[in-house]
Amino acid sequence: MAKRAQELKVTFVYLGQEKKTAAFEECVQKAGVTEDEVAYMGDDLPDIPLAQRAGLAVCVADGAPELAAVCHFTTRRLAGRGTAREVVELILKAQGRWEEAVPQALA
Repeated sequence: MAKRAQELKVTFVYLGQEKKTAAFEECVQKAGVTEDEVAYMGDDLPDIPLAQRAGLAVCVADGAPELAAVCHFTTRRLAGRGTAREVVELILKAQGRWEEAVPQALA
């Protein structure tokens, strides 16, 4: 995962976090955004507290039903099968930026 994150130029990567709250708060602080500006995607019960804080909370299709119940959106795809791309597309389309993103992705 860390190598793939480097390839994609993902700035914040936290692996093996027993409690996710500290990493979430650090990302929000370092990015200089509010919690309302955060999109959070999860799959299990420990994700519920952070999903409740994020402006956009997403549960993957095969995630815990309890998490899905508190999220704004549930993906059609299963975890690890294109869920991040599905959410990025959702966000870009909602922002009206999908058309500008497609040519850049093909370059």
